[in-house]
Amino acid sequence: MLKNEGNSVVEIGSVTIYLCEPDQVEVEWIGQEDLVRQLRAAWKTRKGEMPMNPRIVGKPGSGKTTLACGVARGLGQSLYLFQATADTRPEDLIITPVIGSGSSIRYMASSIVSAMVRGGTVILDEGNRMSEKSWASLAPLLDRRRYVESVVAGVKIHAHPNFRFCTTMNEDMSTFELPEYIQSRLQPQIFVDFSDRDEELAILRQNLPSTEAEILEYVADFLHVAHEREEDCSIRDGVNIAHYAGLLGQEYPELEIPVKVQQAARMVLGKKAGQYFLREL
Repeated sequence: MLKNEGNSVVEIGSVTIYLCEPDQVEVEWIGQEDLVRQLRAAWKTRKGEMPMNPRIVGKPGSGKTTLACGVARGLGQSLYLFQATADTRPEDLIITPVIGSGSSIRYMASSIVSAMVRGGTVILDEGNRMSEKSWASLAPLLDRRRYVESVVAGVKIHAHPNFRFCTTMNEDMSTFELPEYIQSRLQPQIFVDFSDRDEELAILRQNLPSTEAEILEYVADFLHVAHEREEDCSIRDGVNIAHYAGLLGQEYPELEIPVKVQQAARMVLGKKAGQYFLREL
């Protein structure tokens, strides 16, 4: 039996579990509306059917996490983020014991379990960095059973009907090969590619409202050329370049904008990358 004890504490059986708070991430997904519709469709439910557990795949910095956050916010869901790493343990994903006052033990729920209990959305970021042993602890959550078991606390936790799950994965950075029984649970696969030039310019404007328009235009052109040459230069790189170019402009007002952007690109991406991308712009 699960009993609510306020917003941050629940009792499952006779075990008191402390929940973590949702992440306050204010993001807006710009462009590629088809990706939004694909993710919304995966999270829909019909009578007698479970929501799917999509896998959002793309190059680093292509906006995978932003897409998931934006869609969850658009659906009115509370949002929880969990950053997967190579040393993530099963108990990290579920419940971790910590020493409280008077040497008592507190059972702290992960962001995944907190989302399960409250009916929120969890994004497991960079899931292909995580080992099979850790993924195995989530297997019953990702099928019709919809629960996890905590060996540490000795409890079984069922997901709220409104709970939604997705994982992001960098297509060029996989620490572990996922076993088939996990891959089959992480469906559908939603592939995120770089946006077109106008969409990336809109993203730059959203993230850098105080940066000169000419700098943003120049960086949007820079990204467009990089993508045409199939270079791994992301919108995140573009935001950093434009941001630093704008700050350089305050220290070196005498520099022309192309010079500021080229200098920022070299310092963000490295000298060779900056020269290569920008020399023909």
